[in-house]
Amino acid sequence: MNKKSIAIFSLPVIVAALGYFVDIYDLLLFNIVRIPSLRSLGLSATDIDKKGELIIGIQMMGLLLGGIIWGIAGDKKGRLSVLFGSIILYSIANIANGFIQTVPQYAVARFIAGIGLAGELGAGITLVSELLKKEQRGIGTSMVAGIGLLGAVVAYFISREFAFSNKFAKQFGITEEVNPGKATMYAYIAISIGDVLAGLISQVLKSRKKALYIFYAMTIIMIAFYFMQSDKSTAASMYWIAAGLGFATGFWAIFVTMGAEQFGTNLRATAATTIPNMVRGSLPLMLLLFNGLQVSFTYLESGMITGAIVMIISIVAVIFTEETFHKELDYVEM
Repeated sequence: MNKKSIAIFSLPVIVAALGYFVDIYDLLLFNIVRIPSLRSLGLSATDIDKKGELIIGIQMMGLLLGGIIWGIAGDKKGRLSVLFGSIILYSIANIANGFIQTVPQYAVARFIAGIGLAGELGAGITLVSELLKKEQRGIGTSMVAGIGLLGAVVAYFISREFAFSNKFAKQFGITEEVNPGKATMYAYIAISIGDVLAGLISQVLKSRKKALYIFYAMTIIMIAFYFMQSDKSTAASMYWIAAGLGFATGFWAIFVTMGAEQFGTNLRATAATTIPNMVRGSLPLMLLLFNGLQVSFTYLESGMITGAIVMIISIVAVIFTEETFHKELDYVEM
């Protein structure tokens, strides 16, 4: 491993941040334009929901598979080869996405894009973690995530002509039209701020775990606010709560960094690339849980139970995770 440290505002950090910027831009742009793009294929409202959920699930499976493929490649072939290889693959997939004519073609394009998108973040975080001093790792990786997540803002403004209803808003009884793309933009602006702040907090507290606990607590509070909305709530309040949830979940870079710091150089890229994509790949499982709960519970109750289960699992995971703030990374797994 290269023992020479680099500055926070150096080329590897900037490249990793811009790569993640495009990563988030792609994922969010797809979510924002998914409904009108499926409508353009002639699907009914019911089919749009079903096929849209299917395509998202297939994309997430691509992310999960890609995380494993790119992670192993990162440890065998090097971090930079994965960083650029993943960018090339999802760029090709997105170009192909512009020519699709059927739902199966759409699903295949998003699956390949998912595989490509899976490699960038883990490779970037691993590279930055290994090149920065241990006292700067939290700040550097937070900068990568903070800058990268602003890709969501660009994705929204490019697609802002599309406005469509939000199911949860309807369930709360909010009569004003809520634009999920706009809510997503506010959430990701807040996430980018939260990611930077989470890194700074971990530096001040000299602990990754304490920073995670703080942000988990804020997430639980914001989830409670989210489900306390009623027919007296407005679209503006929904956007503010989305921003609050985004800020509270601004721990993405910290938990990916912790994952990278758990393993030696020979397994670090595999871990750092696989971990975030396992999180993304768990979406189909959460959707199965959410949809399954609706057999016995209401739409909102199912959402609350799903959120509670996810948070309990997250907290337990942190409790049993090693603190890695002061950990030296110059070692290999035997």
